Amino acid sequence: MPIHHFTLTIEGPDLQDDALIDRLFEVGCDDALVSQSKGVQYLDFDRAEESLGNTILSVITDIERLDSVKVVHIDNVGLVAK
Repeated sequence: MPIHHFTLTIEGPDLQDDALIDRLFEVGCDDALVSQSKGVQYLDFDRAEESLGNTILSVITDIERLDSVKVVHIDNVGLVAK
């Protein structure tokens, strides 16, 4: 199964807050690497799934279940080398 890499730019509350990190895990994003640079928040993913499109849509749906969190950009899309 291919491993897809992608980065989501997020707007909303500080995702590095412990309670929100716990909520990310609860909604199925326990594989997210949470980072921030110059006030912009990012979530990086490497997921093994057949369909890149379905994977990204599923992750966005999960993330946006969190109060006031919005995905505003998808970047760095590609396959992880084996």
